Amino acid sequence: MKNVLRAGALVLVMSVLSLAGDWKIDTPHSSAAFAVRHLGLSTVHGAFGKVTGTVSYDPANPSAAAVNVTIDAASVSTRDDQRDKDLRSPNFFDVEKYPTLTFVSKKVIPEGAGKLQIVGDLTIHGVTKETVLEVDGPTASIKDPRGNSRIGASATTKINRKDFGINWNHTLDNGGVVVGDDVAIEIEVELVQAK
Repeated sequence: MKNVLRAGALVLVMSVLSLAGDWKIDTPHSSAAFAVRHLGLSTVHGAFGKVTGTVSYDPANPSAAAVNVTIDAASVSTRDDQRDKDLRSPNFFDVEKYPTLTFVSKKVIPEGAGKLQIVGDLTIHGVTKETVLEVDGPTASIKDPRGNSRIGASATTKINRKDFGINWNHTLDNGGVVVGDDVAIEIEVELVQAK
């Protein structure tokens, strides 16, 4: 029985140790999604398909984690070509002038099992504001069919787009507006361990 317990403990320790190190965001399996009210009637959902970056993470010392994420602003998609063109224009993201959105962590606060709070600088439209991400994860490490170690995490936050200089709107006859100010953000990342 002792040998079984020792073997189990060794597997657990090896699993935790295998998480420590540098990880790279796997772009095809990651996204940054957003949701914003339209005309006060419905919620429009969109996503950025090109998310890149790195994470340094040690489960034995999660507060020392470091996160650096870059999002290609031109990769925005709301499943409507005309709207996406408008989002890329100077009315919104102005991708010619501001081609990326970035998040760089400053502080990581463990919030219990499987939960982190990450405080960092979010830059959108050339404006940087301190933002807090509520994180579920990272998950336990698994091996993919090619033998690479992978983990995943989900993060959420809410921002006011006007804080980042994205001000375009149109007032309706009833006093409402075309686009809401509050934007819910959800980031899904799959990370592969750097070799």
